[in-house]
Amino acid sequence: MKFTFKLILFVFSFSTFVGCKKSENGNVKESTNSRNTIEYASGLSINKHEGYSVVTVSNPWPEANKNFTYILKEKNGSIPDSLQKYTTIPVPLESIVVTSTTNIPFLEMLGVEKSLVGFPHTDYVSSEKTRKLIDAGAVKNIGQNEKLNMEQLIELEPNLIVTFGVDNNNPMIDNLQKSGLKVFIQADWMEQTPLGKAEWIKLYGALFGKEKEAKTLFDGIVKNYNDAIQLVATKKPTATVLYGSMYQNQWYVARGNSWVAQFMKDAKANYLWANVEGTGSLSLPFEKILEKAKTAKYWIATGSFKNSTEFENSNTHYSQFDALKSKNVYTFESKLGATGGTIYYELAPSRPDLVLKDYIKIFHPELLPNYTFTFAQKLN
Repeated sequence: MKFTFKLILFVFSFSTFVGCKKSENGNVKESTNSRNTIEYASGLSINKHEGYSVVTVSNPWPEANKNFTYILKEKNGSIPDSLQKYTTIPVPLESIVVTSTTNIPFLEMLGVEKSLVGFPHTDYVSSEKTRKLIDAGAVKNIGQNEKLNMEQLIELEPNLIVTFGVDNNNPMIDNLQKSGLKVFIQADWMEQTPLGKAEWIKLYGALFGKEKEAKTLFDGIVKNYNDAIQLVATKKPTATVLYGSMYQNQWYVARGNSWVAQFMKDAKANYLWANVEGTGSLSLPFEKILEKAKTAKYWIATGSFKNSTEFENSNTHYSQFDALKSKNVYTFESKLGATGGTIYYELAPSRPDLVLKDYIKIFHPELLPNYTFTFAQKLN
């Protein structure tokens, strides 16, 4: 699927009053004139009204049967009576706690990283800018995602805690809310399209009163992504690609509708499991992998290996693949931050344009002769 700009032109033949208005009995009623500002993300919608925004997070975890709605209330804004039942978050925020490294780039891109006051297991953070804040004590280590330090969070008293759930059983989230803390359930990790993940920057734009800046940044990423697609527009997807590595006697390959598979499709590569329906990964025994991918030209390996020797020594079966014999093995996970965090996991979801260029450089190097990899590394 090719991503293109969608230009929506609204022509009004008369002036329309947008926002909240009071009924005859004095109650504030919800305005009907608004539009969802989200184009690519499937699990997020942001409807802007006068004085407030309605944010809905759908599909927050696999097989979820409920959505989450939040009201972002601007200063002096009035919330309609029909929306009072939802969590209200005063904006712009002055302090925030996030629990995924994928959120760090959004804060930095918008220039609000100094509002971050807490993060679980801070060693996972790779960004040099945010690491300086951690080292200076401005960002506290608040435990681990599964067991956040409740006392420390109450003491920090952030305006908002952005976290995520993996299923419908979230006692930690319930406890945070019972303690009077504002909690936002984010689902960017459930997005399966490159631009869908990146568009979650608009949430942080809404939270910090930087909607215009977030839109400008995202539009730039979309343009860069589409420009990269145009580079390979006339190329045939002839380069066969193996993906993944062995893990506990199983091999996990990306399904055809996954985030990873989309990059390889857009980079015009012949990913060998592109026809497997679904998102996420598929577990297969080694024999099935060898049968299908023994002669694959390229291998995108998972793991933070530094060179082909280290990679080959990790599993004696790897030497049977032609891609290793011809030294055409790449990994996106070998570049680490100062304290061991994987840069790809942190930055890639917010910069799919750079990921796509890395893939194009691998499969069609003649198109980007002077380009230096951002994430990828060839295992020489």
